[in-house]
Amino acid sequence: MTNPHEHPGANEPENKPAEGEVAKSAYAIYVKEGRPQGRDVQNWLEAETKLGAPTKMPHTAPDHHAHMAADFQKRFWVSLVVTLPILVLSPMLQAMVGLREAIRFPGDMYVLFGLSSVVFWYGGWPFLKGLFAELKSRRPGMMTLISVAITTAYVYSSAVVFGLTGKMFFWELASLIDIMLLGHWIEMKSVMGASRALEELAKLMPSDAHKLMPDGSVKDVPLAELAVNDRVLVKPGEKLAADGIVVEGESSVNEAMLTGESTPVTKNIGGKVLGGSINGEGSLTVEVKGTGKESFLSQVIDLVKQAQESKSKTQDLANTAALWLTIVALGGGVITLLIWLVLMGKDFAFAIERTVTVMVIACPHALGLAVPLVVAVSTALAAKNGLLIRNRVSFEGARKLQAVIFDKTGTLTEGRFGVTDTLVLSQDIDEETLRKYAASVDANSEHPIAKAIAASSEKKLPVENFKSITGKGAEGSVEGRVVKVVSPGYLREQNVDSTDKRVETLQAQGKTVVFVLVDGKLKGAIALADIVRPEAKQAIDALKALNIRCMMLTGDNKATAKWVSDQVGLDEYFAEVLPQDKAAKVKEVQSRGVLVAMTGDGVNDAPALAQADLGIAIGAGSDVAVETADVILVRSNPLDVVAIVQLSRATYRKMVQNLLWATAYNVVAIPLAAGALYAWGVLLTPALGAVLMSASTVIVAINARLLRLEK
Repeated sequence: MTNPHEHPGANEPENKPAEGEVAKSAYAIYVKEGRPQGRDVQNWLEAETKLGAPTKMPHTAPDHHAHMAADFQKRFWVSLVVTLPILVLSPMLQAMVGLREAIRFPGDMYVLFGLSSVVFWYGGWPFLKGLFAELKSRRPGMMTLISVAITTAYVYSSAVVFGLTGKMFFWELASLIDIMLLGHWIEMKSVMGASRALEELAKLMPSDAHKLMPDGSVKDVPLAELAVNDRVLVKPGEKLAADGIVVEGESSVNEAMLTGESTPVTKNIGGKVLGGSINGEGSLTVEVKGTGKESFLSQVIDLVKQAQESKSKTQDLANTAALWLTIVALGGGVITLLIWLVLMGKDFAFAIERTVTVMVIACPHALGLAVPLVVAVSTALAAKNGLLIRNRVSFEGARKLQAVIFDKTGTLTEGRFGVTDTLVLSQDIDEETLRKYAASVDANSEHPIAKAIAASSEKKLPVENFKSITGKGAEGSVEGRVVKVVSPGYLREQNVDSTDKRVETLQAQGKTVVFVLVDGKLKGAIALADIVRPEAKQAIDALKALNIRCMMLTGDNKATAKWVSDQVGLDEYFAEVLPQDKAAKVKEVQSRGVLVAMTGDGVNDAPALAQADLGIAIGAGSDVAVETADVILVRSNPLDVVAIVQLSRATYRKMVQNLLWATAYNVVAIPLAAGALYAWGVLLTPALGAVLMSASTVIVAINARLLRLEK
């Protein structure tokens, strides 16, 4: 039986360092003071992936934001405790409660100075350290403003203690630092959930594996000792230790954390499995095919890391705005000081308080976090659902897509033959019996079309005298009757009339039609085609609802292309397109002035993926490192294309919301801080300014996290 449709379409293990050595050095890098560089974090993650480090490292090994959150928490509580006696000793507060003389004692102002110095140097140290880091990088920002504000208040108040005429701001200074620490602590806790994507992925790997030794025994070994072609035993409920091929056993495997596929996938001999997935009810023997950096999980970690670190056009705008806001705040602080001193005739203490409030309230923290937080959440959310972003700029551009071009084979279709129609051409047989006879005979053949027919019926009967009709089909005796499943060419040779409008219609659709003869008489016909994915029509309908035109590229003939197009409801299709011409077709669609995404398997479609405004590799499976794609869809599911567009739009929407909030907040807050409404009795203190600034930052952080609800 011939098939008229043609569909186009080991590394040696590296030397592993000693386990303890890598774990210690990676852990030391990871928790060192200050923000780790991207490569340092990746070193730690690679060590975890290779060594199963989550169970080897200390349980307290925090991520960067957890480390910072703990530091801010500690500094906040210490500073708050020291602030209490500062409040008691502050002359202004003593006078307000009428206990000025009752509380005073010799040297009390020096005690007040000492306690305030503790809060300034200990509680304010993260901000002072940040000032030097920002100045060194020539990017003054939030830390610069906070540091200038608290330093101004501290130096001026200290000078008053030691003889300068004026007013002390020690209690304002202490409460300002307390509130700033509290705000940063809350902010870090909000950020932590978005920044753990890589660490959570790394923790999927088990700490060791049950390696099958040459003598048949089983030995538990660290993952670092596994090499390609080793065989490992995976017991029920255990995590798979490495990528590989099942060589013995059958089970269902939960790959949800890796691919986003919620339903456990059945695995039997020859099936591919991924390290980090969870075995179900059966035992499996797996031959290792990917370890360390070559494993699926490591590639996913690397792609997520690249996406989180990649530049965003919106982030560039936010960074520029934050820089200018810092300049405006510093300049505004000086102008505020001069206006209240020179024009309004207020004393230096009042002018300094207004200046400090301006610099505190104008801190561009919310503006600086507006985009990175959304990026972190969207990247983690995408990875969790099997959507791997390689190019953030192209991903953000997906919100403006006007057309999506799909490759047919393996994208809209499953890339395998299946029965689509069964025609009964004689009144003395029913459809079920016809299909059962054909499936029984073809169950003995290895031909792809025969396999598809055999799979179309669960009920099969014993077959005797089976033989292949070379190039034409197969035959055998079923229930004492001679059944033949043959091609149209065989009928022509035997002068069997197969004229039927229904058959002609199926052939016009580009389907492969075979015929069933029983005892030499034509009884029916079976039509086969590349099976359309059940999710394809849903995906096309959803994209159309988003006002996106849907098209298809295929090397198949026009009849086949039209049938698939009609099945899923495409707007347009291009048939008989050779692989090397696909990029030209994408360019042709782009010439209409529309933004185009190309969706393909990432191999034959590489030039077209590169040409498109957004290249989407679908069904990449364990081969996730598709260099030409901007986004990789781990599952072979066209609906994930819809998910990418929706996530891109939701991500951009959150970025814009955060930027608008952060900008509008400063437009209103800075004049208030400067004292614009002083004549109406509205005056913000530095501490209240810190509350408003911190609240603004937390709002931005929470809004970013809400992206999870909008997906």
